[in-house]
Amino acid sequence: MRQLNAVFLAFLLSLSLSLAFGQDAPAAPPAPSTPAAAPAPIAPVAPAAKLVLKEGTDVKLKFTDDLSSKTAAEGDPVSLTLDEDLKVGDVVVVKAGAKAVGTISNAKKAGMMGKAGELNMRLEHLTAGDQRIRIRGSKGKEGEGKEGTTVALTVLFGPIGLIKHGKNVEIKAGTPLAAYVDQDTPLDPAK
Repeated sequence: MRQLNAVFLAFLLSLSLSLAFGQDAPAAPPAPSTPAAAPAPIAPVAPAAKLVLKEGTDVKLKFTDDLSSKTAAEGDPVSLTLDEDLKVGDVVVVKAGAKAVGTISNAKKAGMMGKAGELNMRLEHLTAGDQRIRIRGSKGKEGEGKEGTTVALTVLFGPIGLIKHGKNVEIKAGTPLAAYVDQDTPLDPAK
């Protein structure tokens, strides 16, 4: 203890002399180290790198409920679920069973004289945890150069054999639907 006091007094004396003569103070002698006295250095915590789900990635969906041109109306929500896990490389970012949403954009009942029903749907998004992944109905991207506007492509069920002449469009729950990621989306691995 006396030795520590002597070192401290010597330091104060040299500091006061340095200040009196305008010189820089000498470096302080190293303090005795004890295990409890030195705090552990804090390493900066880097945020976990997010994985990017690329625009144009295939999204395999299926209808959650039955849908019919006879009962559907424009603006009605359409519930879908993810049929297969979405992966970035070998890492799952969205698990099968995740919810997706679409909206009926056009619905017409079957008409007289063999006129077939019509049913069009606009895909909106797939939910991954608390994030929404925008999806679309075709592989190619439309709307390039239209900043600030969302161009949702219409999925027509007629050209893929779901319309029969003189009948309503009927889609059963579990019917598959191919969709695509609409823009690059950063995501965390699925939990």
